[in-house]
Amino acid sequence: MNRLTAFRRFALVGLVVLAAAAPAPAGGAEPLPKVDHERARTARASGEVLPLAHILSRVERDFGGRVIEVELERDDGELVYELELLLPDGRVIELEFDARTGELVKLEGARLETVFKLRPGAGAASR
Repeated sequence: MNRLTAFRRFALVGLVVLAAAAPAPAGGAEPLPKVDHERARTARASGEVLPLAHILSRVERDFGGRVIEVELERDDGELVYELELLLPDGRVIELEFDARTGELVKLEGARLETVFKLRPGAGAASR
């Protein structure tokens, strides 16, 4: 067996293992609909959603930390920015913003009562 054939066989086995290990949606449920890149670009160009930079600057101002994931999704027919944020103390929280208005509509994570206290000067007055 030459090297190319051995590599192909190894690659095929690897793909089969990866496909078998991929998690299936629980109970046959469909995953939440994601907004594809072109749809997101069109929504931004038409003014249907705020620029992501607007949301990110608000997150930095009010929460600090580091954004580790961003998704633009449809939730109950409305476009929302969903962000995961790694806080300075190591916690991860999830924020959901109405993509049209920029309003914070959901905040999930541990010890949320301390979230706005992490940044000097951040608090109810700056929200």
